Amino acid sequence: MEQKRNEIKVVQTNKKAYFNYEVLEDLEAGISLAGTEVKSIRAGRFSFTDSYVKIDGGEMWLIGFTIQPYDKGSIFNHVSDRNRRLLVHKQEIKRLRRKVEEKGLTIVPTRIYLKGNLVKVQVSLCRGKALHDKKEAIKERDLNRQAQREARDYRF
Repeated sequence: MEQKRNEIKVVQTNKKAYFNYEVLEDLEAGISLAGTEVKSIRAGRFSFTDSYVKIDGGEMWLIGFTIQPYDKGSIFNHVSDRNRRLLVHKQEIKRLRRKVEEKGLTIVPTRIYLKGNLVKVQVSLCRGKALHDKKEAIKERDLNRQAQREARDYRF
């Protein structure tokens, strides 16, 4: 059997980022990982909690992204909360740095997925939402849920 190279399997989405931020632009980035980190990600044992991307010295770093130690790992298991380098073209880094510095935006990881055998991170350029925007999002979500419930329960 031949596996497609560009087959995408989403491992996890950062729902909290979509709630707290208004996403302006998405970018695919590779991530520099150790072997046991890849196995833990494939098992879904990681957390987006309070993670963000920092541009430092011409490189992008993923800060606060926790990958749990691999269950069957040995003494060579990885450190769970280290900073991980993102693999992005220099021109993209420069462009994102300008936008972050000029407009006061933030870069946040929004999705982890497998593309063939590679682990990819979707990072998004975001603007923080105000409290009233978050309340509006909650109200809209509740209305959609209620409408779907009524549509499902509606009988002719």
